Amino acid sequence: MSRIDESKEFIPVRIAVLTVSDTRSLAEDRSGDTLVARLTDAGHILADRRIVQDERADIAAQLRAWVADPEVDVVLSTGGTGLTGRDVTVEAHRDVYEKEIEAFATVFTIVSMQKIGTSAVQSRATGGVAGGTYLFALPGSPGACKDAWDEILKWQFDYRHRPCNFVEIMPRLDEHLRRK
Repeated sequence: MSRIDESKEFIPVRIAVLTVSDTRSLAEDRSGDTLVARLTDAGHILADRRIVQDERADIAAQLRAWVADPEVDVVLSTGGTGLTGRDVTVEAHRDVYEKEIEAFATVFTIVSMQKIGTSAVQSRATGGVAGGTYLFALPGSPGACKDAWDEILKWQFDYRHRPCNFVEIMPRLDEHLRRK
C-alpha cells in the first residue's frame, strides 16, 4: 500500500500552470487558482503561469517553451480536454510528448467515477513526458483539478511517497538525450 516515508526529505518541484481558454483571464481563472493553491500548499514552487487560447499550435508552443526551460519540471494544463470542436489540448499535448503516461488517464477516470459517475467518460485527461519534463492535461473545472491533484499528483510529486513516485525518476527522464 502507498505511504509517506517520513525518513526521507521532501523535495519541491517547479510547476508551471497553463490554462487553456478562449474567454478567461487570470482574474477569472478558478481552475488555475485551484492548482496554484494546491501545489504551493504542498511545498512546491510555481515556476510560471499563463493563459492561452484553444489553439493547438499555441498550446503546443507554450508546452515546448516550458519543456525547454530548465526552471520548469512539471506542466499542469487545465481546460480543453473535452469533446467539443474547440477542445484541442489533448492533441497539443500529444504533439509534444515523447512518452505518454497512459495509466494517468485510467487512474483519473477511476477517481472521477467516484465523484461524477459515468460523466467521467467525457474527460480526456492525459499525461506524458518530453525533454525530462512531466506534462499533464486536466479538465477545466476546479473540481476536476482538485481531484487530479489531491488523489494522484500530490502523491506522485512527493519524493517521500512509497512504493514509488515521479520525483525519484526525474533525473532519468531525459537520459536517452544524453546517450552517445
